[in-house]
Amino acid sequence: MQVLVTGGAGYIGSMLLRFLLERGYDVICLDRLFFGKKSIVELLDNPRFKLIKDDIRWFDPKVLHGVDVVVDLAALSNDPAGELDPAKTYDINYLGRIRVARLSKEYGVRRYIFASTCSVYGFQDEIVNENSRLNPLTTYAKSAALAEKDLLPLADRSFTVTILRFATVYGLSYRMRFDLVVNAMVLSLYKRGKIMVSGDGKQKRPLVHVKDVCRAIIRIIESDPDIVNGEIFNVGSNDQNFKIIDLAHKIGKAIGKPYKIEFYGDPDRRSYHVDFSKIRNILNFRTEHTVEE
Repeated sequence: MQVLVTGGAGYIGSMLLRFLLERGYDVICLDRLFFGKKSIVELLDNPRFKLIKDDIRWFDPKVLHGVDVVVDLAALSNDPAGELDPAKTYDINYLGRIRVARLSKEYGVRRYIFASTCSVYGFQDEIVNENSRLNPLTTYAKSAALAEKDLLPLADRSFTVTILRFATVYGLSYRMRFDLVVNAMVLSLYKRGKIMVSGDGKQKRPLVHVKDVCRAIIRIIESDPDIVNGEIFNVGSNDQNFKIIDLAHKIGKAIGKPYKIEFYGDPDRRSYHVDFSKIRNILNFRTEHTVEE
């Protein structure tokens, strides 16, 4: 089976490529390589791996010939980057990914998996699940919500579409990111001896390890299409919903060195507690990794 991963050289993608290769898949990575190819350089000599340096907005769709599954990760993938040029964010995160899905269907790809985000919930007082109303607050989140809305109608018996809303990801990757809350706190503690907490720290956020994200994607690929077609799954675990201030203390204690907490900036408008029961009940998916780890 051949899997094409857009954004495959990125934070999640560079891990997913290795997971897929280890399970025997033939893998194509389509990526603009804004951050170079250091994260995937060791894969270039693998006969089951192919790199295509291109952009989801204008790549030649012929690369989709023979592809069985597309995992669409390519995006401007955080809020500050998304707000630098909102029109560009919509162009890539919304229109670009709709293009990938429509071309995938046209060229006979059987499965399309869309990497969305729990940020589409924005701010919510109650615990939210896949049926809850969306309240995206940023261009990044709004683009994901729009894409979800336009992608699901593409699903039919010959084209399986699945939406995955990832909790905030953390953990070591071959293309590391330190703008994500756990990784940022660990880096701050390591370099400065203190953990930086946005606002008052009372906002809630669900978390998931990057390896568990990769495992969830593979679970979707290997699931009965009748079960996952046209479905949305939150990806994370119910025991990893945290108030940011509690998360800071958990990280400090796990590292086991003296630490201070310093508050900065205005309160984060995003705050949501997410229910991850659906993916556990339907696909028997459970996370394996923890913040302490």
